[in-house]
Amino acid sequence: MKRSINIWNGIDKISIVLFLLMIVMGWFNIYAAVYNEERSGIIDLSQRYGKQFIWIVATLILAIFVVIIDNRFYFFFSWYIYGACMLLLILVLILGKEINGAKSWFEFGGLSLQPSEFAKFGTALALAGYLNTKRQDLTKLNVIIPASAIIFFPAILTALQPDMGSSIVYFSLFIVLFREGMSPYIFVSGLLMVILFFLTLLINNLYLTVALIIIALFLMWFTTRKWKLCITGAGIFILVTAMIYVFDYYIFKFIGSEMVIFISLILSGAAYAYYFYSKKEAAVLIIYLFLIGSILFVNSVDYTFNNIIKPHQKERVEIMLGFKSDPHGTGYNVNQSLISIGSGGFAGKGYLQGTQTKFKFVPSQSTDFIFCTVGEEWGFLGSFAVIGIYLFLLLRLIFLAERQRSVFSLIYGYGVVSILFIHFFINIGMAIGLVPVIGIPLPFFSYGGSSLWGFTILLFIFLRLDASRTEYLV
Repeated sequence: MKRSINIWNGIDKISIVLFLLMIVMGWFNIYAAVYNEERSGIIDLSQRYGKQFIWIVATLILAIFVVIIDNRFYFFFSWYIYGACMLLLILVLILGKEINGAKSWFEFGGLSLQPSEFAKFGTALALAGYLNTKRQDLTKLNVIIPASAIIFFPAILTALQPDMGSSIVYFSLFIVLFREGMSPYIFVSGLLMVILFFLTLLINNLYLTVALIIIALFLMWFTTRKWKLCITGAGIFILVTAMIYVFDYYIFKFIGSEMVIFISLILSGAAYAYYFYSKKEAAVLIIYLFLIGSILFVNSVDYTFNNIIKPHQKERVEIMLGFKSDPHGTGYNVNQSLISIGSGGFAGKGYLQGTQTKFKFVPSQSTDFIFCTVGEEWGFLGSFAVIGIYLFLLLRLIFLAERQRSVFSLIYGYGVVSILFIHFFINIGMAIGLVPVIGIPLPFFSYGGSSLWGFTILLFIFLRLDASRTEYLV
């Protein structure tokens, strides 16, 4: 098939307009967030808004460069790009500069680059390259495991920096696996783990364990419609639990109620092993294994939360869940962000008129909390417009992904949507107190060259692939 010569004819103009609109709006909001009356020039290079202008100019040049490269380059070299990104993530752990407690940056003179921002598009490319050849086999474990490893590897390397915010972003690519045929049970299990994580923090472990057992018995009855089987299973479990509890109470005296229940479940399951085998009740076996896994997960979350994660991270989760109120400490950022957004009202205070913004009440208000500037100075209308632009871009990219003839391009397109969506959701969620503060930027809006370059490359690789959608990559 004849290759397209004029890329401009095929590239999606709507996405480019939305991209340009967001980086310009972001630049003006960065100017408002760090406004200095003594240095009011918007291109003052000594100020963040001046530096962002340089990043934006460089970004436009970078976008053009990404687009003029042959689309087959991204297909054939996807693994090499991924490998280079992983190498950078390893090197930054050794040679990187520590900023704000995280060894996440390379510094070259006055220039700092964060490799985890570039690893996102590298991971999306590698996942697209792998699934391009294994698309029909995503229901098989020997395909799911390597695909998951592609996602987990950069996530673990990023977590070691430690940068938990960027690490979490990689897991958004599991949406792509679900889109491409991964069992909904695995995807639903992941969502249930998130729900179970928060329930573990909200409810006593013993009560939660008992509730999980009751739910498992109900599911067993709903699946088999054999009430005698459920009653027998419950009876065996209660009998075994009573016996172990008596032994522990009078003899051992160290097992504890939660461990008694867990051991009873294991022994009850062993009693049912012959039934699982002879009746071939796979559904009952899955429910049982899921119950065991859930209880182990509950206890691991409880242990991790209380003994492994850092105190300030623990406090952020506790504040979000309402366990603590610390408006002058850990919760200061979110509290001030909510005040800023709320004070904007319906139409906002006006550009450069935000008092919360002007007097620097919100830390990181040009980066992680850039949205509070939008809320204060542009109000509900401005916030609604910004959210609307992001949603429009995401929906547009989904439309573009669905029209691809190449499996590689389609999968990569959904990777782009997943990464942008999780950034958008978490960043705005942080600003309004819906999710813990984990420190990730708002795409194309927040101050920073690495994030702006990373998101631009991520987006424009897909726009380049879409521009040549009528051509075959191989």
